[in-house]
Amino acid sequence: MNNSEIVSKLWNLCNVLRDDGITYHQYVTELTYILFLKMAKETETESAIPEQYRWDELIKRDGIELKKFYNNLLTDLGEQGTGRIREIYSGARSNIEEPANLRKIITNIDSLDWYSAKEEGLGNLYEGLLEKNANEKKSGAGQYFTPRVLIDVMTELIAPQPGEKCNDPACGTFGFMIAADRYIKEHTDDLFDLSAE
Repeated sequence: MNNSEIVSKLWNLCNVLRDDGITYHQYVTELTYILFLKMAKETETESAIPEQYRWDELIKRDGIELKKFYNNLLTDLGEQGTGRIREIYSGARSNIEEPANLRKIITNIDSLDWYSAKEEGLGNLYEGLLEKNANEKKSGAGQYFTPRVLIDVMTELIAPQPGEKCNDPACGTFGFMIAADRYIKEHTDDLFDLSAE
């Protein structure tokens, strides 16, 4: 299963939340909180997350207990987390009212082929979700998202060089900076043909 197939599956889960009155933008936000926990498990970087709030603890709960646990998780990580965890979950609140809907999203995320997603890059997965949100006319997010094709064309035209400083003052998902890094590495044998200077 490639990233575009995974993005489609995740995006289709949005239909589960329509009964809860959740918008596309809220859905991407909800998904971000849950995906971050799953990706931390898949990339073996859960050490920054308190043990009681890791993926394996989330997946074993159901019903009202799951909803309470998830709400506590969001609050505690936002208030007592450290570093990046605190930044991600600061002010986080769930708009999912129905515990069965929350459970369905978590179960579906857990069952995806994460090996393939890691091979293609987890950042690409998230970018795919943002693109789906931007393309959904009802969400109004198109004004905030730069399509990958445009980023790649602009990077080719600018042709960043080693030693140059790059800046994207309107940076959202860091897409231009990632493309500039990739461009430089592709044109310098992954930097290996450069001198130390």
